[in-house]
Amino acid sequence: MTLTNSEQRTLKAQAQRLEPILKVGKGGLSTEFLEKFQHTQQTHPLLKIQFTAHKDEKKPLTMRLAELTGSVVVQQVGNIAVLYKPAASR
Repeated sequence: MTLTNSEQRTLKAQAQRLEPILKVGKGGLSTEFLEKFQHTQQTHPLLKIQFTAHKDEKKPLTMRLAELTGSVVVQQVGNIAVLYKPAASR
C-alpha cells in the first residue's frame, strides 16, 4: 500500500505530537518485539518507534518491520520511524 502526498502530510503532522511508543533495542525485531508491535497497532494505527540500538541498520529494519506487519512507513528522521497501518488492512 502507498499513501498519497496529502495522506502522508496529514500523518506526519499527527506523528509530530506523538511520543515513541516502542523502542527497538538490542533484540532488534525479535518475536517479542513484533508481537508487542502488532498488539499495540490494534489500538494505535499510527506508531512512532525509537531506535535505541541497531542505529546503523534502522532504515532496512524499518522497511522489514513494515513488510512483516503490513504497515506503511510514513517517515523516518534520525533514530525515529513512524509507521501506519490503515484500519482496512487490519
